[in-house]
Amino acid sequence: MIGRDDERGRLSAFVTAAEGQALVLRGETGVGKSALLDHAARLAARAGQEVIRAVGVEAESGLPLAGLHQLLYSLLPAVDGLDQVHRTVFDAAFGRGTGKPPSVMSLGIAALDLLSLAASTRPLLLLLDDGQWLDAASIAVIGFAGRRLTGSSVKLVVGLRGDVPSGFDTAALPELPVRALPDEEARRLLDLRHPGLAPQVRRLVLDRAQGNPLALLELPVHLSGAHAEVAAAECLGLRDTPLPLPRRLQHVYRTRIDKLSADVREELLRGALDGVGAAPGSTPAPGQRQYRMRDAHEAVAAGLLDIAPVSGDFVFRHPLIRSTVVQTATPNQRRAAHAVLADVHRDDIERRATHLAASVIDPDEEIASTLEAAADSATRRGGAVAAVTWLTRAAELSESREERSRRLDDAAFVAGHAGLFDQAQRLVRSDLAPGTDDTPAAVVTSASMALFEDGDVRLTHRRVSATISSLRDRAPDQASDMLTRLVNLLLAIDQYAGDPAQWEETRELLGSLGPLVPSRSLVYRDAWGDVVRHGAGVRERVEREFTNLAGMEPWDISRLGVAAYHVDTLGQYRRHLQHTVDREAETGFVRNSMTASHLIMLDQIAAGEWDEAERTGQRCLELTTSHGYLLLAHHTRAYLGLLAALRGEADRARELQAMVDTWARPRGVGFLTQIADTIGTTAALTEGDYEAAYLHAIGITPPGTFEPYAHQAPRTLLDLVEAALHTGRTEQARTHALAARDAGLPDLSPRLAITTYGALAMTATDPTEADHMYHQAETHPAATRFPYELARIHLAHGIRLRHTHGPKAARHPLTLAADTFQRLGAPTWTERARAELRTAGAPTLASSAHLAALTWQERRIADLAAGGLTNKEIGERMHLSPRTVSSHLYRVFPKLGITSRAALRDALARLEEGQGS
Repeated sequence: MIGRDDERGRLSAFVTAAEGQALVLRGETGVGKSALLDHAARLAARAGQEVIRAVGVEAESGLPLAGLHQLLYSLLPAVDGLDQVHRTVFDAAFGRGTGKPPSVMSLGIAALDLLSLAASTRPLLLLLDDGQWLDAASIAVIGFAGRRLTGSSVKLVVGLRGDVPSGFDTAALPELPVRALPDEEARRLLDLRHPGLAPQVRRLVLDRAQGNPLALLELPVHLSGAHAEVAAAECLGLRDTPLPLPRRLQHVYRTRIDKLSADVREELLRGALDGVGAAPGSTPAPGQRQYRMRDAHEAVAAGLLDIAPVSGDFVFRHPLIRSTVVQTATPNQRRAAHAVLADVHRDDIERRATHLAASVIDPDEEIASTLEAAADSATRRGGAVAAVTWLTRAAELSESREERSRRLDDAAFVAGHAGLFDQAQRLVRSDLAPGTDDTPAAVVTSASMALFEDGDVRLTHRRVSATISSLRDRAPDQASDMLTRLVNLLLAIDQYAGDPAQWEETRELLGSLGPLVPSRSLVYRDAWGDVVRHGAGVRERVEREFTNLAGMEPWDISRLGVAAYHVDTLGQYRRHLQHTVDREAETGFVRNSMTASHLIMLDQIAAGEWDEAERTGQRCLELTTSHGYLLLAHHTRAYLGLLAALRGEADRARELQAMVDTWARPRGVGFLTQIADTIGTTAALTEGDYEAAYLHAIGITPPGTFEPYAHQAPRTLLDLVEAALHTGRTEQARTHALAARDAGLPDLSPRLAITTYGALAMTATDPTEADHMYHQAETHPAATRFPYELARIHLAHGIRLRHTHGPKAARHPLTLAADTFQRLGAPTWTERARAELRTAGAPTLASSAHLAALTWQERRIADLAAGGLTNKEIGERMHLSPRTVSSHLYRVFPKLGITSRAALRDALARLEEGQGS
């Protein structure tokens, strides 16, 4: 602790602080981080706190959640004291159950609850050394929890090597840099621990150590003796060629290792390769299987090992010793050690695979199959990098050319979804025979790159179509994963192109494949293309596919989410999409996370959660731009522009519209140019510029028809009708409303049903038809899930009632419209509705006096409960826990003057009547 007064003062304040917090100690190898962690442990023990220690192990850095398991293992018995939701999360995360892997957020929240429970009787200090070696999933969860310890009795200290990048670098946790000792303190430490050194050795140690405490302690042992200067030259390399400090120390350790007997060196090698901890207190958690070194007292005497005080196990004195043991072993020695360790971990598929992969040189199909199974396990747990590594090694060990190619293709496919396009390209190129054309896997990789990185929807369509045709002609009766990948990629390309000719070519091509096309891909085809012409029954097909979540890969969930968007049922599946975002953005499959973020944002916009949608969009924009996904970055800007237009932020909306249109139109990315036109339509409607809105709307589709494969055509139905009515084009408006009815739009999605009924009501000349259609729209079971569209229909209805039934009749729907627009944050629409209210003779009224007693969320929950939904069903729809729903209803009942759920419907009806009076 010499020279560490500042660090000790900071740690003392940290340990004795009243509230929980986190701290990262960062410094070079040997600078004293572990000593400071020991100091923090002693302070905490004296203060009566419980101390839990864990050490990151490089050998386990590819095993998802291995680090978190080590850190929390001693607390897992307390999991039974948590609620069922969090027990299920831990069971799934640590293999005690069969559920889907939890997201970073859900596992982080569960970990926080477990830590809070453990610290409820005694404050808790978590010490994590060598945090840079933790797996990505564990780092994500620990970082999530570390940022949220305020208000608890839990503290976390993480030691990191400054020269090794890790996920903690972006975890936004407070840091305490641990620097080399100043010259004076370095001399004090050296003289205290190694008094009486020869002057030349003392000068050499101080010069070479540069204030590094470990070097100050270790180098003198090696340099002492009659031939100190000769030993120094040998240890430190050429005098004129300075070596990095760890290499100098490794050379010191190597001379000690070489003097050990062969049996002891084997024991050390097995322990090092299995990640046995360094320094006392770093033994594995109870129940975690790990190699135990035996008969190694010779290494203790050599200063290489210590004996853990509690377990009595041998542990390495420092991580550098562990790495030096591995470096000094021959390849054959390492392979033999890995073979022993594979048997130690025979019940753990991922650890066994890690050691098996390193235990052989020659092809071995049994080991290759084990590695492939481990890759499947890692994929399900979100470990993209580990999955790619194991699949690649499985390909190398495959005994047949066909199996090698298949596994390389799988590795490239997983790497592509993880955004590792360079690695994916290397993998597919390694499978090409000299002088051969691109393989199907190479086409998938290169076409995906061209699509997502540069928006190429033309050349990619031709290349992928040609490859599918080639596979069909070569093996007409053989379905394959590769064919499915090509088909799904082609459908994604055509969705972004929005080109009718390309879509018709694709439909014809898929038709020629017959039963080779999976049913799920046919759902994508019918939903992603032209939902007006091919969307009948898609909603039910999507629902059926989502019942098989256990059998889905991560990318299937995001693709089905896109299908749900086109039939406006995203709200039913948002929790699955949020799981994808929480897990994949942190642990590998970033492209799925981007798509899922788009879908969540769209559902938030539809549900009126516009502030949340803005935050989701900004996070997604950061993710897409940082990974170089230009297509998805502009896709995100398009949705942000649409949201800005809805909120009346016209300048920002048009800036984003121009940015998206300028990039997308020359490339033929029709999906985005249609959204750009929708931004223009929405912004003009918000401003009351109906002529401009009409011109933008007919750029998407002319009145009276729905342009083939124009996905925004049905979505802008209400926009075109309103713009046409306000510009005197009543015939065009009516024609378009009737076309929507005749095309069967109400049967395709709940949103299209509401907007079709609204359009028919707005354009009806027969009062009876108008009243009926307004009633159909306003009382639709899904109406409250689309508050913006519903408010516009209420506004139009109120204006019509004022003209046909007088001001009093108009006040109720106009007040509903004004309330909703205000809650949404749409100021221009709010003012428009208030102006109509004033015209209808209402006093200056911001919202209904009756409904003001209920918040927007309480009102939605009350409406759903009155409709017969259970708390669980309401929670799933609104993304709340059943307990939270129950709490809201507990507050709603006294506000409405009722005591039971059965009285909700009548109480809400009385509110409506009172508001209309």
